[in-house]
Amino acid sequence: MQGMKVLVLANDTTYAFNLRDELLERLVSDGNEVVVASQPLLYQDELKALGCRLIDIETNRHGKNPLSDLGLLSKFKKILKAEKPDIVLTYNIKPNVYGGMACKSLKIRYIPNITGLGTAVEYPGMMQKITTRLYKSGVAGASCIMFQNDENEAFFSEHKMLKPGVRTRLLPGSGVNLNKHKAMPYPENADTINFLFIARVLKEKGIDLYLNGAKRIYEKHKNVVFHICGLCDDESYLGLLEEAEKSGYIKYHGQQKDMIPFFEMAHCIVHPSYYPEGMSNVLLEAAAHCRPIIATDRSGCRETVDDKKSGFIVPVKDEDALVNALEAFLAMPYEQKRDMGLAGRAKIEKEFDRQFVVKAYLEEIERAVSGEVKGQ
Repeated sequence: MQGMKVLVLANDTTYAFNLRDELLERLVSDGNEVVVASQPLLYQDELKALGCRLIDIETNRHGKNPLSDLGLLSKFKKILKAEKPDIVLTYNIKPNVYGGMACKSLKIRYIPNITGLGTAVEYPGMMQKITTRLYKSGVAGASCIMFQNDENEAFFSEHKMLKPGVRTRLLPGSGVNLNKHKAMPYPENADTINFLFIARVLKEKGIDLYLNGAKRIYEKHKNVVFHICGLCDDESYLGLLEEAEKSGYIKYHGQQKDMIPFFEMAHCIVHPSYYPEGMSNVLLEAAAHCRPIIATDRSGCRETVDDKKSGFIVPVKDEDALVNALEAFLAMPYEQKRDMGLAGRAKIEKEFDRQFVVKAYLEEIERAVSGEVKGQ
């Protein structure tokens, strides 16, 4: 499989490199031209070093007005007409929807990846009706639709968003690069226990639950610090974080490009998210680094942990359950915490190696371009 032009449509270059670099590198090394059209953020030089050519496009990835987003359709069509790719890989909601529509209208083969539903799709109401129709149009001509968890696939089926007979494939999320995210020694038995939250500071990511739980734990255990890494562009949360830092139990580190030092420091990663995840890459990477995880009992999170073996699963939006899990972790002896982390690494190696994802993509690309799946 060589000599093709592969066009990748994604929200931004950070996503494209962090989660798709092995696939892009493999496609280039096999003799294909790879073009990435996305908003230019981090890792532009790294993508170029892989051999990718970049096209800048503003995706307005956090905008929530479908009507204003329709302008993306013409942008994607313009790029597709200029590039004339053999196949298009789309990621994230807006590239999946509007990029998919553009591919279908121009009769270009494409493979969308459902990286999570998003709040507008998941929660009932008028916005859901609009967005599910848009998504149905976006994936209608796909050669194959990649899903990251079975609940997302079931949602598409139940809401009649899948064309009869369409090919689908379930992936282990985005997988984890096990060479980049290596097994780490567990932190030495120290006086201070470090919990770590890694996500954009959003209500749906569970930041309120984390802050409230941290405060309650700190009232009883002064030997804990609750760390936060992630972008915060909400003034109200910035104020809350500043206040919590003054109290001594929170340390806010902002958005970090290199998370390795923070994984090394952490005793446990806490992810009380109720955001419509595809598969939480934070949890996959944390487990790959031999760190126990506390995750919510929802699709995209629960799959990453074996309850009470590699971490804890807690009910969604249940602050008391989160506090109980934090308490249970603190009460465990050092050896048990370490062994939880080792169990997490073993689970990731068995189920979530990113090479599984690369192999699936290469198979579906070959199937699509060979004409086995028309997709139009």
